[in-house]
Amino acid sequence: MIPAKPVVVSNASPLINLARIGYLALLQAVYGELVIPQAVWEEIVVAGAGQPGAEEVRRADWIRVCPVTDRHLVNALCQDLDAGEAEAIALAAELGADLLLMDERLGRETAHHLGLRCIGLVGVLIEAKHRGIIRAVKPYVDMLRDIAGFRIRDDLYHRILEDEAEDR
Repeated sequence: MIPAKPVVVSNASPLINLARIGYLALLQAVYGELVIPQAVWEEIVVAGAGQPGAEEVRRADWIRVCPVTDRHLVNALCQDLDAGEAEAIALAAELGADLLLMDERLGRETAHHLGLRCIGLVGVLIEAKHRGIIRAVKPYVDMLRDIAGFRIRDDLYHRILEDEAEDR
């Protein structure tokens, strides 16, 4: 029996940040297919036209846009989160997603409260390293910090490199 492909839902920030450094395809290498809600598509492709990630996401046949049907949950989540985060969390809940990609702290806390498994972009890089897709996390985190303006506390940065034996 062939195992079912994992369902992975993404918010905008992991897509945009990896596109900014030219490595959006890393998500395809790690997860195969991603699912995004309409609000994330609108944020990246429509409102973000001409910005990093817009054209790459529009052309990516491995990113599927899926509508959210639970508008009550989306409206409730929009009290504290933006539309993309709210729809990504609601879609992950609706689909019974195996994983939600999201970096924003409040969004991740909300997702965990709803019982969703959630990781951020650094977690994606660690998973890619452990699967042998990339050799080291540090060059990608450094590009994200230097090129994309990705914020990560210095203590967390050093702990990740230490945990991944890249602190030499």
